[in-house]
Amino acid sequence: MATKRRAGAVLALLMTSVLVVTGCSGGGDEAAPQSELYKNPVTLTWWHNASQDGPGKTYWEKVAKDFSALHSTVKIEIEAIETNQLQRTRIPAALLSSDPPDLFMTWGGGEMSEQVEADYLKEITDQTKTEVASIGSPAEIWQVNGKQYGLPFRMGIEGIWYNKEMFASAGIAAPPTTFEELNAAVTKLKAINVVPIAVGAGDKWPAAHWWYNMALRACSVDTLKKAAKDKTFDDPCFLKAGQDLKTFIDTKPFQPNFIATPGQNDPTSANGMLANGKAAMELMGDWNRGTLDTVATDPAKVAKFLGWFPVPAIAGSPGDPKAALGGGDGFACSKNAPAECVEFLKYIVSPEVQKGYAETGTGLPVVKGAEVGVKDPALKSISDATAAASYVQLWLDTAYGSTIGTAMNDAVVAIFAGNGTPEKVVSGMKAAASK
Repeated sequence: MATKRRAGAVLALLMTSVLVVTGCSGGGDEAAPQSELYKNPVTLTWWHNASQDGPGKTYWEKVAKDFSALHSTVKIEIEAIETNQLQRTRIPAALLSSDPPDLFMTWGGGEMSEQVEADYLKEITDQTKTEVASIGSPAEIWQVNGKQYGLPFRMGIEGIWYNKEMFASAGIAAPPTTFEELNAAVTKLKAINVVPIAVGAGDKWPAAHWWYNMALRACSVDTLKKAAKDKTFDDPCFLKAGQDLKTFIDTKPFQPNFIATPGQNDPTSANGMLANGKAAMELMGDWNRGTLDTVATDPAKVAKFLGWFPVPAIAGSPGDPKAALGGGDGFACSKNAPAECVEFLKYIVSPEVQKGYAETGTGLPVVKGAEVGVKDPALKSISDATAAASYVQLWLDTAYGSTIGTAMNDAVVAIFAGNGTPEKVVSGMKAAASK
């Protein structure tokens, strides 16, 4: 998520065009006078998704301690929560309460627009002009109606992580560039008794991302932009995405009982299968590099066999074959959080902290210059692919907002489970959009 800085021009034209920015201004508090900052003791609550023991979780603990060392009046209490639980359960419930966390994960797009419309977030436009300039166009994803409500710390496109040793054993000479080649690779891997692809359908969104990529191949750029803006899903390409997905599922590329497999929890989850040599491939974003090490019994082996390639094209589809699905992770302050929350957010995206984040290997940083910290070859591949992408589509559940996103993900997973249809995905999205 070579890094996102080099892809800034692409993202400026592409990712922001799919954002849903129809929410009204949250009317956040005025910035506190500098003389009042750090004057009185403050405890900040911080929720993030680096929930597994590993370099990401350890690094955020260090960042919090370093900030408190610089500002002795600020104490930071961290709660690390698994992504699915954090995004779909904990944050929505907390924002409805009278005591939300001060700083928490946000993913921009339609989801952020909903939060701003409900007046949950602090507007930070004036306080973060320097940081926004340093980040560049990706920061626009955390804007609503031109006002800043959060800042990203990670950004990148997703693709297929793979085991180069298994590919070599199966006689796969090069990473697939088309789905025809991917299907051929699946066949070769099955022939040597290797699970071709691991998917964590138990957490829904990892499976739904396969449909997102099918839609990216089936739909034109203009159609995707219009759908994100108008919430209209009448174009037949959305139906074709489900049909293409069902065709792919029918080739049986995934592990047994994939419908109950979690995404990124432990050695038995989908990324655990890849990390521990139980599967040859997994579709996932740039953050996967860090999570693979946390679930691997031997992280050193992962570094030796791990590779990455972009999601293949589908021959004959009208979608741009060089388009990619992407997005990032960011943080926002709740509406009534103290002014120190904004200062801590600015610290998180400072050049030195971002460089340190890049060095953890858990994702690609967003601040210009921090890319020098990226050492992992797979992450460098993602960075290059991001720069080469002709169009970057924001995650569809984020772009469309939580109501449509949840209905969409549920309907897609039903196809994986064998009791859904391509038609029901579209009808579910339309029904959610009408609410």
